[in-house]
Amino acid sequence: MPKRAFRYAVVDAFTDEPFKGNSAAVCLVEDDGAGDGGEPLDERWMQAVAAEFNTPITAFLVRSGSSSGGAAQFRIRWFTPVRESELCGHGTLAAAHYLIASGLVECDAIEFVAKSGRLTAKKVNGSKDASPSAQDVCSKFMIELDFPVIPVAKCSSPETLPIPETLNGALIINKLQTVSAFSDVIVEVSSCDEVDNVCPSIAELVQCPGRGVAVTGPAREGSSYDFATRFFSPKYGINEDPVCASVHCSLAPYWGKKLGKQNMTAFMASPRTGTLYLQWDEEAHRVRIRGEAVTIMVGSLIA
Repeated sequence: MPKRAFRYAVVDAFTDEPFKGNSAAVCLVEDDGAGDGGEPLDERWMQAVAAEFNTPITAFLVRSGSSSGGAAQFRIRWFTPVRESELCGHGTLAAAHYLIASGLVECDAIEFVAKSGRLTAKKVNGSKDASPSAQDVCSKFMIELDFPVIPVAKCSSPETLPIPETLNGALIINKLQTVSAFSDVIVEVSSCDEVDNVCPSIAELVQCPGRGVAVTGPAREGSSYDFATRFFSPKYGINEDPVCASVHCSLAPYWGKKLGKQNMTAFMASPRTGTLYLQWDEEAHRVRIRGEAVTIMVGSLIA
């Protein structure tokens, strides 16, 4: 079978510094092989590529033309090194950043069509049209993702998360579970220090239901952040996800209600760290997530 070359990039999302934030590989597949005599790409091939990149997520893009609103349209799928992901915010932001920064799309808005539905991303200048929490933070452009709110409910079963071993004795304030196709456990602790000091048992976390476990708490007093979070997803081959954007579809309304805010700045307290600028639209049941990104590598994938 003749080999084909696909363009790819590695992008660090939710940061303005290389090797910070969350890394994603973006693989641009100009078509899926159908209609040009090639063999269509299959899930095994995409999973093998994702394992080869070994980044927290690899996003595969297929151009679909333009949406009715004039935005560029791409089909998107996300794979961790070990399995397909139902939704990935940082992979979507990385894909949009690369497409816009490289000039591969001529417009500032992109519509991504995923198995889980349609997602939009657009270019937003740091000094123009930014949410209050993001004003004057940077002179570069940001990407804004528009995601649906994912509701949360209190965990009904005490066996959902083993305590105290998993959270290393942290003071638990609340324990929630997201209401979605991929449920996450959200554990609220009393302080940012406790978020920082969590040292979970990965073996225990694997036994928890759903996609992963988020540990969240209030930001340090006097900081520019509203709350801090760490996210663990060993079932997806990622013991600690450096920056998880999708869990903020639940954290934004949760913290928004607690703090009485619609615009918030969230800090991911992983070793790589990351910053997300959030706007919670309660009436529309949407969360807009903004962040910067840095392209650190480009090349061709031969397959």
